[in-house]
Amino acid sequence: MELTRQKPGDRMYVRAISADGIRIDEQTYTEAVLVTPERVVGTWAIEGVAALTAEQLQPIVDQQPELVLLGTGAKQVFLSPELMMVFHRAGIGIEVMDTRAACRTFNVLVMEERKVIAALLPPGESGAGDTA
Repeated sequence: MELTRQKPGDRMYVRAISADGIRIDEQTYTEAVLVTPERVVGTWAIEGVAALTAEQLQPIVDQQPELVLLGTGAKQVFLSPELMMVFHRAGIGIEVMDTRAACRTFNVLVMEERKVIAALLPPGESGAGDTA
């Protein structure tokens, strides 16, 4: 099942999420991906939340969003306080949640015309075939 049937204007929306990946508009991503309301920034070369470094967060900070949604895969995994401070020092809010919740929240914030970026890790094997 799709989350949105149409793409109003030129906004990006997460259309579906499953064990196969994250579908943003008509493209499915099987790797971690960064997406703003305007465009897919690109895939994000990380090994997982536990291995994240401040340098790997820089592409997110460079987008200068007001809010970051970090989707951590099948389960919510919090960032270390040091990594949370990267966003705090830049004046950027961050919410950490599982990837399905991050996708749903991203779509709502896009509809509200918020300046948001979603950093989405693959959803994992749980819930195959579910929509976001």
